[in-house]
Amino acid sequence: MKWKKLGRVFCTDDNYEWMKSHAAVAIAENIENNIFRIYFGTRDHLNRSYTGYVVIDIFSPNNILEQSSTPVLAPGELGTFDDSGALPTWLAVRGNIRYLYYIGWNLGVTVPFRNSIGLAVSIDGSNFKRYAAGPIVDRSLHEPHFCASCCVLPGNDFWRMWYLSCVEWSLVNGAPQHRYHIKYAESDDGIYWRRNGLVAIEFKNDNEYAISRPSVVRDDDCWRMWYSYRGATYRIGYAESEDGRTWIRRDDFVGIDVSSSGWDSEMIEYPFVFEHNGERYMLYNGNDYGRTGFGLAIMEK
Repeated sequence: MKWKKLGRVFCTDDNYEWMKSHAAVAIAENIENNIFRIYFGTRDHLNRSYTGYVVIDIFSPNNILEQSSTPVLAPGELGTFDDSGALPTWLAVRGNIRYLYYIGWNLGVTVPFRNSIGLAVSIDGSNFKRYAAGPIVDRSLHEPHFCASCCVLPGNDFWRMWYLSCVEWSLVNGAPQHRYHIKYAESDDGIYWRRNGLVAIEFKNDNEYAISRPSVVRDDDCWRMWYSYRGATYRIGYAESEDGRTWIRRDDFVGIDVSSSGWDSEMIEYPFVFEHNGERYMLYNGNDYGRTGFGLAIMEK
């Protein structure tokens, strides 16, 4: 496996009041022919998260054809699970309904934040509306801390979700630090999820404390997953599975790493893998968790 980087696609530059910085956790949606709408999470001057988008031609991705002037999703009402921000994590389609799964978060007191997974739906193909005021995946009896970035694949039998699950907060040099990995869940409708604690991607060692943003593809020979993992800094990892539940990490085979210089020279994270016209592409972030924008890569044959 080898990925060829096609360059940085987009980086915010104080575009709007709600789009001051960051273009993180990008999602690609094919609109027509070679045209894609790319959703991403951005921030205002108070560091609250919004969902925006740009439109590109996949064959000339550095040329922005359209950019959202208003947010697709804004922070929720005061006191709700997403009143500090709503940033996209996955887009699934079933019939004529588009399911936009997003990370909703609140500011914390004893810890910096608390995340949950929310859902917005679209029937007309352009406007998204929150499915409910509350989250569809939240901390629970057996997952007491928080849940976040997910990948959701509808199936003929049932829906599958791979999602970030925090296992603990601990004090490191006097400051709280989270530790999270990736778990697996199933659903009959994409809304109500059965979680039995099955871990999909586990920590490699004690130094690794953050595994996030799964992106799963089902090929004829196996299931494949790309994700972020962090010790000192973020890198993109890779795993394989025969059934989508039990995974073997094969990070050495991922075929993409930081560049020698530039916007993605320090870290590389938050992959989104998709196909178009027989080619496999990856959207990803670079330095500083999306502050330097997102880029595109293509898998070499």
